[in-house]
Amino acid sequence: MGALEIAALENQRITWQVAHEALSRLARERAAADAEEGSWLLAAQRAAVHVHLGYSAFSEYVERMFGYKPRSTQEKLRVAEALEGLPTLAQALSSGELSWSAVRELTRVAVPETEQEWLDFTRGKTLRQLEQVLAGKCSGDTPASPPDLSVQRHTLRFEVVAETFALFRDAMNELRRRAGATLDDDSALLEMARHVLGGPRDEGRASYQVVLNVCPECGSGRQQANGGLVPVDPDVIRMACCDAQHIGPMADRSLAPANDLEPEDSGDPREGTPDPAGPSQADAHVSASKSSRTSHPPAGASVSPRAKQTIPPALRRAVLLRDQHRCQVPGCNNASWVDVHHLELRSERGCHSLANLTCLCSTHHRAAHRGKITLARSESGALRVRHADGTEYGHCVKPQALDVCTKVFSALRNLGFREAQVRAVLEQLQREPALEPASFDGLLREALARLRPSGVRR
Repeated sequence: MGALEIAALENQRITWQVAHEALSRLARERAAADAEEGSWLLAAQRAAVHVHLGYSAFSEYVERMFGYKPRSTQEKLRVAEALEGLPTLAQALSSGELSWSAVRELTRVAVPETEQEWLDFTRGKTLRQLEQVLAGKCSGDTPASPPDLSVQRHTLRFEVVAETFALFRDAMNELRRRAGATLDDDSALLEMARHVLGGPRDEGRASYQVVLNVCPECGSGRQQANGGLVPVDPDVIRMACCDAQHIGPMADRSLAPANDLEPEDSGDPREGTPDPAGPSQADAHVSASKSSRTSHPPAGASVSPRAKQTIPPALRRAVLLRDQHRCQVPGCNNASWVDVHHLELRSERGCHSLANLTCLCSTHHRAAHRGKITLARSESGALRVRHADGTEYGHCVKPQALDVCTKVFSALRNLGFREAQVRAVLEQLQREPALEPASFDGLLREALARLRPSGVRR
């Protein structure tokens, strides 16, 4: 009888209870080993073990000695460092109550004040369920905190042959060359998708078409993606409002949410004004062009078969001609698939005029609506672009101050304050040297103290 047959007979004599207990014991031991390994990896890094052994980097030392890829080493170190300030989660890992995979996700959001709440919430959850809840959460959030879609990320994974890989890299490099600036993977793939989608070449209309469904009650939006619906950032909805096409009826204006999907100005119907009988659904792109707002009309409402452009086509052509079909941010040479952006939002009484409109590429358009850059016209009519911390675009910035200002901008917008008022109060605070080193909490508290209650959208 061979070894395989003997092993099979041995397995037949093992009861399910014994197998379950063995697996449970191994899971506890593995969790404890992961906790201990993380502590020792952190100690080894701090002691510069790789230097004493002659390795060029700590990641090389770990990969050669223990077989971990640099990305795995980085995650193990991050978790170990985070657990130094999270004793409750550290104990849960050491005792085997939580797996390392669960703790890895929790350390992205948990802080000392919330770690017990997260631990209680995690009990009974699968790793997949936990990942779904944590998507869009930031450090300091609780399980009940609403997700921030701007930080939520999705993974694209391809396995291709060498020829396809080489062509893909060449295509990405060509996109970056045409943009005249450095593009991250997200921006580069977005540009590639827009080129593939294509669409009408009429300059009076947006050049591509992707449907965006917007709830008339809460203003949240979801984009259609191959038969499914993917939630999108509220900033994407505001971007779509800048350059959209509306089709069909939507909820009555008096019942519509106070977001930036406002109907066109009343006036000459030849300039794309909606019928009094009913504003329209928007037909919207992920980064704001021909967009689509789909909502269920009230019972008995008439359905308009006419699609109306948010920006009158003649005016849109004039803006493109004036801006030479090019993004107007200094140093950006992107002239493909540009969007038309309202400097003063339509929901904040911004009008359709040459002075209030400018061309932006998708990357800078998204940055503007997320508060990473600000755009305004000077008295001479020149477009002025600044970073979130108030410095002129392209000048040296203070990364920490810029990050704090961007987060405060997003927080205030999510609280319902109008963009113009948020920008005004942030500019006021940036001129006060005493507030320059302010933390996120300090700057947010000071901004809230200066914002009038009337600035909140009802």
